[in-house]
Amino acid sequence: MNSTFESDKDNLRYAEYVLGLLDADARAAVAREMETSPEAAVAVGLWQRHLTPLALEIADEAPPAHVWAAIRRRLGLDAAPARKPDRAWDSVALWRWLGMGATAVAACLLVLTLTRPGVPTTAPVATTAPAPATLMVATISTDRGVAGWTATMDIERSELLLVPASPEAIAADRSTELWLIPEGGKPISVGVFVPSDPKRIHLDKSLLDRLGPTAALAVSLEPSGGSPTGQPTGPVIAKGAIRAA
Repeated sequence: MNSTFESDKDNLRYAEYVLGLLDADARAAVAREMETSPEAAVAVGLWQRHLTPLALEIADEAPPAHVWAAIRRRLGLDAAPARKPDRAWDSVALWRWLGMGATAVAACLLVLTLTRPGVPTTAPVATTAPAPATLMVATISTDRGVAGWTATMDIERSELLLVPASPEAIAADRSTELWLIPEGGKPISVGVFVPSDPKRIHLDKSLLDRLGPTAALAVSLEPSGGSPTGQPTGPVIAKGAIRAA
């Protein structure tokens, strides 16, 4: 069994994997772990659920012009005579006072956190069965065992989050298309996506109803824009089983 320290290090690696902070060798090592360890695949899926939406939802916003003017003035980049602040918010003394106050509040909160009574160790015994899993994950790998993408499905939100792991380059006139393959059924298109970019996809109820214990995800190469027939027409370049987290 891994020690707590080792578990914390692994958790940090999985978070860095999702954020794209690992080098090529470390990233490949995590991808191999996801293939052989359900715990690693689940941990990466959870980090993707928490971290990737932040990057997807944040839009660029240019700061107001007066912000840059104030920065240049305070750094002495613009020669300007010293003047008394026009507003209280421009006062350096005020900001220093607020900073000292915030530090004091943080220190008090830390003391309260460290000295608060511990949580009772005896907890009531659950009398109901555990709720069914609402998070499902899949590692979509090539025939060579290289993880091309990881998928995290949030059943409650009816969303699928697809994140590139080590996708291969494709021709400019081709598109990658994601398919759900239910047990004994034909592939169902989930959507066309850019192979190197994270993508969040809404899951229709018809798709959610087909997420059985043997369902799988696959990626095929299609003409630009996706399959013209509603079924895969090009080679399947990666696939992976779906499992509950």
